[in-house]
Amino acid sequence: MAIVLRLDRIMADRKISLNQLSEEVGIANVNLSKIKTGKVSAIRFSTLNEICKALNCQPGDILEYVADETPENNLKKGG
Repeated sequence: MAIVLRLDRIMADRKISLNQLSEEVGIANVNLSKIKTGKVSAIRFSTLNEICKALNCQPGDILEYVADETPENNLKKGG
């Protein structure tokens, strides 16, 4: 998958626990943990909005695009 979730990094920077963030955002620990560990295939904009509000960050701080290493991508790079 080319989109990587960096919620764990932002939470560490903000020194906030999973329990604290869960209470502020209003989602269950289990669901927030799945987001934190990147074990989700989708996230609602409303959830992303609440996380960004609680952590005082931008969506780009949490979501990162990483190109897949495929032969097709290597050809585009000239390799």
